Amino acid sequence: MFDRLFLDHPHAMGETYWGHQKVALSYALPLLAAGLACLIHALAPGLFQRAASDAIRDLHGRMSAGRGRAPSGAAAGGR
Repeated sequence: MFDRLFLDHPHAMGETYWGHQKVALSYALPLLAAGLACLIHALAPGLFQRAASDAIRDLHGRMSAGRGRAPSGAAAGGR
């Protein structure tokens, strides 16, 4: 159970637990900031007009570029 929850996916991605955590947080924190920018933008449309879309575009580019790094067969166990 421990391995399934904490180790199987990082290992399938060719990473350690801590390495995977670092990468995951590098996506999660900008997404949280973009969400906060969207919330503020909803209340005051003149603020953060492009912050969320710029963050999403950047993260999408990073994620798309990194797709080739996983070992073969890593896609199984999915999303």
